Amino acid sequence: MFQNMLPRVFRSAGYARLIEGTVPSTEPRRGRPAAATRDDVLEAALHRYLRGRRVDVLSIATELGLGRTTIYRWFGSREGLIGEVLVRAAEPLFDQARRQARGRGGARLLDTFDRINRGLAEAPALGQFLEQERDAALRIITSSGGVVQPHMVRKLTAWIEDEIRTGAYSTPVDPATLAYAIVRLAEAFLYNDAVAGIRGDIDRLREIEAVILGVPLPPPNRASG
Repeated sequence: MFQNMLPRVFRSAGYARLIEGTVPSTEPRRGRPAAATRDDVLEAALHRYLRGRRVDVLSIATELGLGRTTIYRWFGSREGLIGEVLVRAAEPLFDQARRQARGRGGARLLDTFDRINRGLAEAPALGQFLEQERDAALRIITSSGGVVQPHMVRKLTAWIEDEIRTGAYSTPVDPATLAYAIVRLAEAFLYNDAVAGIRGDIDRLREIEAVILGVPLPPPNRASG
């Protein structure tokens, strides 16, 4: 929280519906002029990622009529580009999880995090990426100096602060520290196969998050809607 064949990228109907409209339904146009933008590069990379294809900077540069140096200037590196792709691909999941979460205060936070964890565990493109480029994928996802982890920490921090402002939740540590702890814990359970017996155990992850948040553990939420 995965089989190497490309068709599995399309197996999760719920995930496909979630990302529908966030990526072009046809192949990006070939031979675009050099006026292609940073967002065009991100769109082309996202198109490849969601279809289980390798995000190849040279291929994207050729397709868009850009030099690789331009792409590296915009994103820093291939890993920087993929980091932004992962963030953009996950945004619909994060927004839906927050919107559909039940309860107030810590209970709502727990339900939000649980929905995100289950969505990430079932995301076909993410699973494909982890299978194909495991070392690079772990660096991109879990590095505090990258794009993905800091973005997730900021997102969770804002949600925690929202619940505090409503008066429905209080925490003995500052929201950013709590958010960082939740993100790091999820990384271990979702991606770290070095710790025996925990990778993909989303129910156990939920139990530990409930303890950290200081909320009673309600019945597990199995539905994505």
